[in-house]
Amino acid sequence: MFHLAVRMAAHRITALLAVACAVLGGATLITATGVLAESGLRSHLPPGRLAGADVVVAADQEFHPSGDLPIALPERATVPARLTGRLAGLPGVTAAVGAVDFPAALVDAHGRVVPAGDDPGTAGHGWSSTKLLAAPHIEGRAPAGSGEIAVDTATATAAGIEAGDRVEVVADGHPAKPYRVSAVVGTPGAGVFFADATAVRLSGRAGDGPRAGTVDLIGLKTAPGAADRVTEAVREQVAGTGLKVVTGGDRGNAVSPGIGAARSLLVLLSGSLAGIVLLITGFVTAGALGVAVAGQRRDLALMRAVGATPRQIRRLAAAQSSVVAGVALVPGVALGYLLAGRFHDVLAQRGVLPSELPLTVGLLPALATLVLTAASVQLSARAAAWRTSRMPATEAVAESRSEPRTPSRARTRIGLLLFVAASTMSVVPLFSRTVIGASATSLAGILGAIGLALAGPALIKALGNAAARRTRTGVSAPTWLAMANLRAYAQRNAGIVSPLAMAVVFVLTYTFAQTTVMAATSHDTDTGTLAQYRLTAPALGGLPDGTLTAVRNTPGVRAAAPVTTTTTVWQYEQFGDPDTESASAMVLTPDARDVLDLGVQDGGLDGLTGDTVAVSSDTARMRGAGIGSRVHLVLGDGTRVVARVVAVYSRGLGFGPIVLSRDLVTGHTTTDLDQSVLVRTDGTAGAGERVAALAAAQPGLTLATTRATPGGSDTPPEVWINLVVIVVLLGYLLLSIANKLVAATAQRRTELAALRLGGTTPRQIRAMMRREAAVLASAALAGGLLLSVLPLALLGQGFLDRPWPAGPVWLLPAAALTVMVTAFLTIELPTRRALRVPPSEVIRAQ
Repeated sequence: MFHLAVRMAAHRITALLAVACAVLGGATLITATGVLAESGLRSHLPPGRLAGADVVVAADQEFHPSGDLPIALPERATVPARLTGRLAGLPGVTAAVGAVDFPAALVDAHGRVVPAGDDPGTAGHGWSSTKLLAAPHIEGRAPAGSGEIAVDTATATAAGIEAGDRVEVVADGHPAKPYRVSAVVGTPGAGVFFADATAVRLSGRAGDGPRAGTVDLIGLKTAPGAADRVTEAVREQVAGTGLKVVTGGDRGNAVSPGIGAARSLLVLLSGSLAGIVLLITGFVTAGALGVAVAGQRRDLALMRAVGATPRQIRRLAAAQSSVVAGVALVPGVALGYLLAGRFHDVLAQRGVLPSELPLTVGLLPALATLVLTAASVQLSARAAAWRTSRMPATEAVAESRSEPRTPSRARTRIGLLLFVAASTMSVVPLFSRTVIGASATSLAGILGAIGLALAGPALIKALGNAAARRTRTGVSAPTWLAMANLRAYAQRNAGIVSPLAMAVVFVLTYTFAQTTVMAATSHDTDTGTLAQYRLTAPALGGLPDGTLTAVRNTPGVRAAAPVTTTTTVWQYEQFGDPDTESASAMVLTPDARDVLDLGVQDGGLDGLTGDTVAVSSDTARMRGAGIGSRVHLVLGDGTRVVARVVAVYSRGLGFGPIVLSRDLVTGHTTTDLDQSVLVRTDGTAGAGERVAALAAAQPGLTLATTRATPGGSDTPPEVWINLVVIVVLLGYLLLSIANKLVAATAQRRTELAALRLGGTTPRQIRAMMRREAAVLASAALAGGLLLSVLPLALLGQGFLDRPWPAGPVWLLPAAALTVMVTAFLTIELPTRRALRVPPSEVIRAQ
């Protein structure tokens, strides 16, 4: 069977080449998606400043919902400081360090801020943390007292200082203070090191504050050969406390929970991509295999006539398709790894992923691609050969040169049901003004395109009959032949129309869904932000103490309020079952009502004190969280809280699904410093100049306007990701469609040769094929537009209060031109090539 499959494949290179291209592209996309998923689950950050620690004890920075993947928590949870002494006494432990981290940055002699370490928000450490570095080269001595520091080499070079110099330091929001540099630590990116007692005080671990008596993590150094024994002993010590003991590559995740939390984005990203990638690759592969098997119907029918069983026919079709797929799989998988790397770089450049987070390159994505692709090829090939294999031999031979007169009723009904399902799904944006709601638009379009592929033969046949009835008796021979082919070969023509229509639907619904979300998000933030300016201090790790008071005391400033963002996990019930969802959340005070208009529909932001929250109207409706409701949340550091809803607002797309009160979050973020302050002035130029002067007078402050820019930072990262995915998938889709059309046209050589033997001239044949291309391209455009109109109209109504989406106006004519050019070139070129061969040779070869 295998030998026969190889020989048959050798005689059908053109058709099977389309299958190879479909499998190649599909394997590339599936592998890339798998690499992203594996990286989200298994990748680790470099150990960095913990490279010298053999064992690290840290809080669990993940929330573990029942029956689901863990959710990363980006805010640093703490460890009891008293545990450091207990672990130091374990046999085999040579050093135990309770590490504390806090914001720190240097101010050089010119008054410019020099960011310290890899993350200014956690750049400050105690001197004992140098024991956790991997063999650091230290020039100088340890800081003595509260007036000395040590800095890493990269920071020292950037600030132009060396051991013995004096430099100003802004630490944990305190005003800049001069320190003497006692040492330079030869580990770039390690940060700023203070005397241990000074670090404890600056990080808020002294006194009775919310973090008093805690450390961020505990690093242990062990005697040679004792690491495994110490690890087990430490696990016994912390059993039942919720703390984690990590070694080896897992140490990197404990360095910075905020950066490590980005791994969960890769899991979510790959999960959202998997559906559409598998849907499109399956559709394209099945279409290419349908064309390839259709070109072999005569061979398969003759094999039935000489005694082959239906099962053997299906096995033969599947075997030769598997041979071609096997050849294309290897380069496809290799390209998938390269594509995943490039996609990672794009996400890092956009700031969606940290550049420090590496990709995990393993064999699992390749194996998954092999299984999924092989299953898709086998099922598609067997389905394509099903009708021929089940027919009586005489009927199979008779039908090998024609098509069934009546399209399958079951297939048509399934297609019509998919039309209904797509229409129903199009309504989702009216009730869910979220990114998830917008994604229903794209899915509705794809479902409609699949429905068109199934119901296409019946629709094309009806279109052909209608066109034939309206065709005048005196039309030219090419036009008459084109109309006759349209009616007689409905299934073949539907196989051309449906992928072209899917390309139209895909590019319109996916692109306009993203641009509409961007427009709606910008509108929400633009209209809802009353403040004209935003004051931040990214290089300092947060705004220094007293910044808010100074801004409010500036003449011309009418209101100012702090704004911070964090992550929260919402636990709720859906359809009677427990569910969880992680979301970004703003942290506001009651003063925020003077600088932000969230579109409050019920309650008010003045109630954001104590354990309270405000929720968007979509969230309140879906989760039954109205005014006065109690909601169960997990804060960014894993602390479980119960909060009361005091406000419901409408602009959830621009400001997120939930807003937390500052009182609720205090003590539960990596740093309690404000991330930004929104400033509302009286609108005069003088007020703006005075605010700008205030920012310029304090090192590290950055002033920006709050006006939303097209494609600005307010746009959810999922939108940028989806736009990149659109470009990749569209390229694959168009290439596969072009190969499929070339193969379908090439298989008509016998038909064209018969027309030439009957007296039709090559010029008439070319004219006939051009008319067919025009009709098919027009049908594809009409079908794609009809399938896109309803989802896009409802999307615009739900997000923008108008029955059309936002987006580039040139997209529609560009899509139309692309479809027309693709149809004409992929039909014209194979036709010209076929006409170069004498018709008698073509007939003889058959």
